[in-house]
Amino acid sequence: MKEDRKLDEYELKLIQMSKELKNCQKQRDVDSCLKCDKIIGCKIRNEYVHAVYDSLNKGQSGGFEF
Repeated sequence: MKEDRKLDEYELKLIQMSKELKNCQKQRDVDSCLKCDKIIGCKIRNEYVHAVYDSLNKGQSGGFEF
């Protein structure tokens, strides 16, 4: 049985950034950021990476290891 719970702000941000990242990849006709020539300094990818990190540590700094 699936547990019903509300998504927190970090999970919502991750969902939003995931959609933006996928849209960007689709527009550039790539299936990975690693195949994109704009990867260095890409604002969307950087925001996505931060959203992933924040969703894993719930905004707490330190104490989290990949």
